[in-house]
Amino acid sequence: MPELPDITVYIDALSARVIGAPLESVRIANPFVLRTVDPSLDSVTGKLVRGVGRIGKRIVLALEDDLFLVIHLMIAGRLRWRPPGKTIPRSLILAHFNFPSGSLVLTEAGKKRRASLHLVRSESALEQFDRGGIDVMSASLAQFTTVLRRENHTVKRSLTDPRFFSGIGNAYSDEILHHARLSPLVLTTRLTDEEIARLHAATRIVLTEWIQRLRAEAGDSFPEKVTAFREQMAVHGRYGKPCPVCGSPVQRIRYADNETNYCARCQTNGRLLADRALSRLLKQDWPRSLDDLGESTS
Repeated sequence: MPELPDITVYIDALSARVIGAPLESVRIANPFVLRTVDPSLDSVTGKLVRGVGRIGKRIVLALEDDLFLVIHLMIAGRLRWRPPGKTIPRSLILAHFNFPSGSLVLTEAGKKRRASLHLVRSESALEQFDRGGIDVMSASLAQFTTVLRRENHTVKRSLTDPRFFSGIGNAYSDEILHHARLSPLVLTTRLTDEEIARLHAATRIVLTEWIQRLRAEAGDSFPEKVTAFREQMAVHGRYGKPCPVCGSPVQRIRYADNETNYCARCQTNGRLLADRALSRLLKQDWPRSLDDLGESTS
């Protein structure tokens, strides 16, 4: 799922292309994507784009007459920009937003249809999309601490909860926790003040570095390679590969459709965190540490 750095770069690219331009038309290719009926989608025809912003992981196009298009990409949704005459495979397309200089195309890979488009009138109507999470890029350490300690969860869960923090998902939470040298499963109420300060700093550092990196990668072009798995990441999506800090193999915890990646040596003092499925299967044979893991594979 595109997270704060990816959404930020999308907003940069869109702002340069559509602010001040009229939205000539919207064409829906798959009806399920449009989740509202009032106002009518026809009401945006010809309206100028006044701004492009973000609510959590949603992208908001602000139009004339207090109208707002809210796009949620979910896991497999992506945005493409195509000059007039250039096309995209029709099976992927959910919607076209047509401007004088080109078309913004909303696509979604796979068979599951989760991406969504809402059209609402007035800023007060936008409040329904705000889950309440704070902006981690501007939050003070005190604000960050208060939110983190509000409920007792694993730090991984709290970082990715949109009620607590805005825009962080599975991928960048792995990177943040690795940078902060914290276990993803430590409970938030057990974090010391020093550990929270480290996490607060790591959150800003990691997100800032990735925003800068993705901006440099995109340049003046529209970002086309938006993915949760990047070769330059330290741990996310890098199971079994060496940690860039200590060289130990990156570990994982799998649950449902997600997995958490971490470095046991950097984050858990060499202790392996139990993967529910495998640890239940292996029981007493489940390795408890990197040393045990080395013995079992030697």
